[in-house]
Amino acid sequence: MKVILLENLRKIGSIGEIIDVKRGFARNYLIAQKKALFASKENIKEVEKIKIELNKKDLDKKNEAKTINDKIKNKEYVISKLSTENKELYGSVKPTEISRIINETDMLNINPSQIQPAEEIKSLGTFKVTLNLHSEIQSQIKIKVIPEEEK
Repeated sequence: MKVILLENLRKIGSIGEIIDVKRGFARNYLIAQKKALFASKENIKEVEKIKIELNKKDLDKKNEAKTINDKIKNKEYVISKLSTENKELYGSVKPTEISRIINETDMLNINPSQIQPAEEIKSLGTFKVTLNLHSEIQSQIKIKVIPEEEK
């Protein structure tokens, strides 16, 4: 299925580009998230008209991502979790939890879908996490998991 991209997407394409993707990906993700339109003649003409505006919006998103990147680059966040004697967690640390900690600490709203732990966080220790802030900007933070004190 051919679609026209409305924003720059990593490993997919850039604004105004007409790409061929699987039908499910187009319908369930790209079009549902308003990241693309069906590639009809009317839509192609419409995107050509608003391409400058879309590039401006993308530039604003990129600048915002740079600002966030400067604030949190290589920063370490501490999460306390219940653990067993052999340093394993009851459950794991999820991106939603990491997003909440960043929001509480630095007042920055980062969508959990932008957070990619290098590996699943299931034990105590320090872990590297990648944040995909923009299609061109990635940031690295560290998550330190410490044991929660028994009450």
